[in-house]
Amino acid sequence: MTSMTSMSRTITRARVEGMTCQHCVRAVFTALAALEGISRADVTLGAIEVEHDGRVTLDALAAAVDLAGYRVVSAETNRRALPVRPG
Repeated sequence: MTSMTSMSRTITRARVEGMTCQHCVRAVFTALAALEGISRADVTLGAIEVEHDGRVTLDALAAAVDLAGYRVVSAETNRRALPVRPG
């Protein structure tokens, strides 16, 4: 029988002000990619959804978005545990 452990993943969703084109989407995606701990980032016009290991704070996400030239206007974070089979 294979034992299961759990790994905590965190999903953060945010509304982003000022994004109006695909260049904006790429700029925000590139800024988020520089943050350690992010495993997935979905960026659309006016919104981001980031899956990470919990080390990434809302302040760090907002700072990355700000660096790209845009502003987070609201955000929420949800933590979830996923079952993981050892390698």
